Amino acid sequence: MTNTVGQSTTARANANIAFIKYWGNIDDALRLPANPSISMNLDGLFTQTTVTWREDLAADQLTLNGQSAEAQALRRVSTHLDALRQRLAISGYAAVESANNFPTGAGIASSAAAFAALTIAAAAAAGLTLSERELTTLARLGSGSASRSVPSGFVEWYSGATHEQSFAESIASPDHWDIVDVVAIVSHAHKTTGSSEGHQSANSSDYQTARVAGASDRLVVCKRALLERDFATFAEIVEHDSNMMHAVMMTSRPPLFYWQPATLGVMEHVRQWRADGLRVCYTLDAGPNVHCICVRGDMEQVREGLKQLSDVQDVLVANPGGPAQII
Repeated sequence: MTNTVGQSTTARANANIAFIKYWGNIDDALRLPANPSISMNLDGLFTQTTVTWREDLAADQLTLNGQSAEAQALRRVSTHLDALRQRLAISGYAAVESANNFPTGAGIASSAAAFAALTIAAAAAAGLTLSERELTTLARLGSGSASRSVPSGFVEWYSGATHEQSFAESIASPDHWDIVDVVAIVSHAHKTTGSSEGHQSANSSDYQTARVAGASDRLVVCKRALLERDFATFAEIVEHDSNMMHAVMMTSRPPLFYWQPATLGVMEHVRQWRADGLRVCYTLDAGPNVHCICVRGDMEQVREGLKQLSDVQDVLVANPGGPAQII
């Protein structure tokens, strides 16, 4: 076992927004996704996590956003640390301090950033030097989309049939395409049903099989549009893929309704703005807040348009972001 007494490391990882979505697993324990996905890291929307391995602790400890974490959050972090202890031969328990600078559990990939930062900090604090590919597979064990928050810029996550095969890698650097995520915050509330539970119920929807069957083809279209900076094609496939994922959520048993009336209002405005000539599209993760992806030249009009909507509480702006890193 690796001797980790007193060693401490701080890591920071960005949230990400998926253009082709991950929803549902072929293996819940390993979080092997039912389909591959593509995402963009979000610069400035991050989790910062410090891990200190200690031999004097009887159990893991978690401080989240300056407060002692609730039992459910501590249990999930400790389960992930158990996986790291087993796979990396680490001894001892960990004191973990983690904080987000954006709303938690509201559809802005807080778990993705959190488990990417936790994985990198835990491994480094144990004195281990791991490849980026291995770090993506380990982060995936805590939160599937965390694998995408490890590499830089625009990222593809492969589904794979084994732990080693399901990894993520950068397909384009942050400066490849000058697009921006303008996030319309319509709710700061923590969602009542988390993504992990949602992934487990995905197959109860009659639409999941069809969604998964077409996902690889949609990914090919999206990836080509992204690499060629073809916004018109990109916008149509991104919105379609997002709608398909939420159709699965709404038809799962029990159904998951993440959209709120304000969510639909923003989506309708975005489509109208695009029809009027703005280069903007929407996509949503498992939450009510709307990610409005636009080219930089149209960002101010999109941001001002969102601010004019009475149901939009706040507007966040994120450029393509870099990789998770040790601070």
